[in-house]
Amino acid sequence: MSVYNSDILVELKEDKSPLTLADKKSNEVITNLLKDTPYPILSEEGKSIPYSERKDWERFWLIDPLDGTKEFIKRNGEFTVNIALIENGIPIIGVIYVPVTDYLYFASKERGAYLVSDHNLEFEFEMQVENSKPAQELKILQHSGDKLPLKKKARPFTAVASRSHLSPDTENYLNTLKEKHGEVEMISSGSSLKLCLVAEGKADVYPRLAPTMEWDTAAGQAIAECAGKKVTDFNTGLPLTYNKENLLNPSFIVQ
Repeated sequence: MSVYNSDILVELKEDKSPLTLADKKSNEVITNLLKDTPYPILSEEGKSIPYSERKDWERFWLIDPLDGTKEFIKRNGEFTVNIALIENGIPIIGVIYVPVTDYLYFASKERGAYLVSDHNLEFEFEMQVENSKPAQELKILQHSGDKLPLKKKARPFTAVASRSHLSPDTENYLNTLKEKHGEVEMISSGSSLKLCLVAEGKADVYPRLAPTMEWDTAAGQAIAECAGKKVTDFNTGLPLTYNKENLLNPSFIVQ
């Protein structure tokens, strides 16, 4: 947030996507915290690990230290920090933090999906967990959070789409939804927040028919699936899998 609230210097990576000091510092903090766990780390900012080395990983951390760098640069608040634990190609734990709103989404197969949005939680949490173990910390978070999906309010059929990456194929798909459902409300959002909106129950569907990488979706997929939603390949209907040789995701739909 100190970078966000100052003059943001932007570099361009080889693929012409933007990179800021916040991407680098977030990656450094997260990898330093996770390096003592038993599992290797694959991060967007450290993605050069060859497939020959990672293909035998049974469990590993998959990180996007700053998802939505374009939104970060625009200062619209719609950027996140994504951390997932992958087991045999499947995301089994997902954590998404939204620094500007102080929202925390987290999920595991055993516990379900939760949203913690209490801005007073940080002080309460620090007071209670000073000498506690991680399992106790997680119970405190669960107690303070709302289980997902939230109770659905009366609303039109709602689709969520990217604020920065709306492809012609996505527009065509959204037009078919309008033919099927009549009135379709549209929500635009950046980063992995789009998956979170479906997990919350604020949206019914999120079609992504444009390129994404594995670290963009893994944490959100865990949260959505643990909330009872599906994240599937748009063409095959099969769940997205991770640690492929090519880390590019296929087109997919969340619903």
